Amino acid sequence: MDWLIWAGALVSLLGLAGLVYCIVVAVRAKRAGLPDDEMRARLKSVVTLNMAALFVSALGLMIVIVGIFLS
Repeated sequence: MDWLIWAGALVSLLGLAGLVYCIVVAVRAKRAGLPDDEMRARLKSVVTLNMAALFVSALGLMIVIVGIFLS
């Protein structure tokens, strides 16, 4: 079941990459000095991606745990 552990680690890293992308987008929006309405619109679009990336990362960690239990 080593392949399950490595697959889970890969899925978790993909989720982590999505979270880092969300952080980069939020920092760029803050540095752009946008008005409040534009800032909210930009960050609102990132919230969905952020939640999806968090879900993918948690799913990957669950896969790793299942792989460890089955080993």
